[in-house]
Amino acid sequence: MTLWMTGDPAADELLTNDPFALLIGMLLDQQVTMESAFAGPAKIAERMGGLDVHRIAEANPQEFAALCATPPAVHRFPGSMAGRIQAVAAAVVESYDGDVTRLWTDDDPDGATVLRRLKALPGFGEQKARIFVALLGKQYGVEPSGWREAAGAYGEDGARRSIADVTDPQSLSEVRATKKAAKAAAKTKG
Repeated sequence: MTLWMTGDPAADELLTNDPFALLIGMLLDQQVTMESAFAGPAKIAERMGGLDVHRIAEANPQEFAALCATPPAVHRFPGSMAGRIQAVAAAVVESYDGDVTRLWTDDDPDGATVLRRLKALPGFGEQKARIFVALLGKQYGVEPSGWREAAGAYGEDGARRSIADVTDPQSLSEVRATKKAAKAAAKTKG
């Protein structure tokens, strides 16, 4: 399995091999392009000599924010996102001894439990948590019972709604088109 999310082979390889990188990419996926969000973990890893959940959790907040703001910035809002990244890292260290995979492996959880655990993380609301459950199930081989139901519409087979459905440039374009149509429909409604 090799994920295709950024178009950058090195960044995609990190996302494929490091579940913490994937989680941070999902965290960053707001108010920037999907590719930019999921490229963020590679920028951090490059600047820190690796992506270590403990080092990130324990890093000096001002120094970590500066690292995230260094051009090219990790996110459009590097300061606030640096704080969120550190908060997620601290939660993973505190609740799962730094092992992100325990979110979906501890006590053989079902999809609803994985969703609940994700929603307990800082910065993970209902929608972001559902998309991540779909991403795990569709592309990462993490398929606890009931994962599609927990992911809601994002878990539908053949959907083109989110990063969970991006596997190449064509599917990225299809997801973008779906998002654009949804925004246009919301504008005419509201």
